Amino acid sequence: MTVPDDVLTPVKLAAQAAADKLGHNIVAFDVSEQLAITDVFLIASANNDRQVGAIVDGVEEKLLGVGRKPVRREGDRENRWVLLDYIDFVVHVQHTEERTLYNLERLWKDCPQIALNLALPPTEAGHNQPL
Repeated sequence: MTVPDDVLTPVKLAAQAAADKLGHNIVAFDVSEQLAITDVFLIASANNDRQVGAIVDGVEEKLLGVGRKPVRREGDRENRWVLLDYIDFVVHVQHTEERTLYNLERLWKDCPQIALNLALPPTEAGHNQPL
């Protein structure tokens, strides 16, 4: 993997923030070998538009706390697919329907997946939900 630690650290913080807001299917891909514009794509899903917004807000808040601010935010008007561009990494928060339709994992399947080691919030039954 060619992604430096100073990029992986905020990516993992963003992933944890998404999980804390009940985002699901959270994955990160090292796209540094295929793209010159960024190193990592972080993708998370949400069940509805409001949850997309909550996850995006949670990610931004967590990363602002460590001095990282996105240079661009797109898609927040509809909250179906919101993109946060941090230059070194890009966060995609997608409504489950958009995630299925656009299937970014298929596009980046040849890229190494980054282990995120997320602490998952408990489900209603009191057990951690798998990602």
